[in-house]
Amino acid sequence: MPDHHPRPPARRRWVALTAAVVLLAACTPGADSPDDAGGTGGTTAGSSGSGAEGSDSSAALVAVPATGQETTVLGGATAAELAIQASGTFFESAPVVVVAAQDEQLAAASAGVTLGAPVLVDGPGVLEEVERLGAGTALTVGPVEDPGVEVLAVEDGQALAEALGADAAAEPVPDGEQVGALLGLEPAARTVLQVQGRDESSPGDGTDAAAQTSGDSAGQTAAPAEPLESDVEELPETARPEPAGGSTVLSTGADRDAAAVATALAAGAQVLVVPEGDPRASSEVVQAVAAAEPGAVVGLGPEFGSTETLASTARAAATGVELPGGGQLVLPGKTYVALYGNPTTSALGVLGEQGPDETIERAEEIAGTYTDLVDEPVVPALEIIATVASAEAGPDGNYSNEMDVETLRPLVDLAAEHGMYVVLDLQPGRTDFVTQAELYEELLVQPHVGLALDPEWRLGPDEVHLRQIGQVDVAEVDAVVDWLAELTRDHDLPQKMLVLHQFQTRMIPGVDRVDQSRPEVAVLIHADGQGPQESKMGTWRALHDHAPSVTHWGWKNFYDEDVPGPLSPAETMQVEPTPDFISYQ
Repeated sequence: MPDHHPRPPARRRWVALTAAVVLLAACTPGADSPDDAGGTGGTTAGSSGSGAEGSDSSAALVAVPATGQETTVLGGATAAELAIQASGTFFESAPVVVVAAQDEQLAAASAGVTLGAPVLVDGPGVLEEVERLGAGTALTVGPVEDPGVEVLAVEDGQALAEALGADAAAEPVPDGEQVGALLGLEPAARTVLQVQGRDESSPGDGTDAAAQTSGDSAGQTAAPAEPLESDVEELPETARPEPAGGSTVLSTGADRDAAAVATALAAGAQVLVVPEGDPRASSEVVQAVAAAEPGAVVGLGPEFGSTETLASTARAAATGVELPGGGQLVLPGKTYVALYGNPTTSALGVLGEQGPDETIERAEEIAGTYTDLVDEPVVPALEIIATVASAEAGPDGNYSNEMDVETLRPLVDLAAEHGMYVVLDLQPGRTDFVTQAELYEELLVQPHVGLALDPEWRLGPDEVHLRQIGQVDVAEVDAVVDWLAELTRDHDLPQKMLVLHQFQTRMIPGVDRVDQSRPEVAVLIHADGQGPQESKMGTWRALHDHAPSVTHWGWKNFYDEDVPGPLSPAETMQVEPTPDFISYQ
């Protein structure tokens, strides 16, 4: 094998390479080490890899995957940036590296999976990364800038298929399916993938749609490089490395991720597709993450948020615990239909008009009337008034009667058994919402329990109920958001719902500024207007105008106070925007 030194500037003449010159064949690293699912099999170059006399597969060069990885987000916005970040994350060194033209990323990625080598996309930083890896040879696919080492250059995916000795021509893959196709590869099969619609007569010029997603951080693509001339007729004999293990990689499945995904696969990492960029988003992903039991999680792309956010969401997903309706996000993707009230009295709403078993049955029945009206899961729910506004100050002087946790627990537990969501409603009087929320922490650490704030019953120091309508400032609401988010994060829980009740804009002045940045909490404004439907719609519009940034909304139907009566389920779902949470009182 020749010594590898930085080579002189590349000669800019294209050399057509035939299969006879650069044939790559699969082999094993030794007679006692057959290729298996663990990735110990090798891929070698030229006659030495095809079983020729004198070959010694034990001398195959092997890349060294990185170990001791920690949960992180690789925040590159382009294919080139992500590819370099992935190489730095998953490999300590590599004798051979694959470098792709921007529009040959998929073909190069499939070669990287076969070879067990990191894959880079032509752009800034490639030369430095090749040097860091200690690579002596680069397999280049398409026209790229000089990587500074000896190159074996092929024109495109079709030529690469010949070079790798694939049994068939490059397999076409539609746009949007590149990552999925890479995950289906068997390294020993030496399959080469190519973007659908490309052929040998159309070499990449760096200007197609794939390249547009791979440009620099300003969204521009660099001028295509001139073709390189090969320095070698074959790659050095290589073997796939032993998987380092311990890491689970999350990709949104965007074509942009193809090179980074291939690098992760080459290092032996497990890759999961998370289309929403949140491992809690669907039942399928939650269960896949839980089954993976990841030691470290690596998110590909800014869609996964900060490293701190990914660490939290991944820990929650790894529990495998799901919310009613599936997954670990309360919103979006579900419609909630709830009974409202207190289980000890019928005076505060329909939830207390019957016993616990009958309440569950009634909630399920009402929710069932919505199932044919929406295309997402309908989740039966209970909104339980946990602290009740009082006309008397009481022993603690706060004009609020706090229900005992053990009084509420049987109904909360029964709801869990029936796959229902529970919201604990607070009417705090002269105390603050966080103080009251803390009383119910042992219920709120249950995955299916969220929280509601009722500012109508939040009094100032000298106020009493029914003489004025209460209000709360944004700072206090944000304090609840932070408390609930930290509780959720500390206990690795699914996302929590935080309901903000309103029927006047003055109840939460500046509500549009409420913190909606915490991924542990989904904030929902619930319109509590009652009376003639025209007036209710006026309230609904006013609240929306007051909080245009809030995404999730709720609507309340009153059996007795609405005129001429509550909207039917079909009429309720015609309210715009469509409510995410409908309650009945």
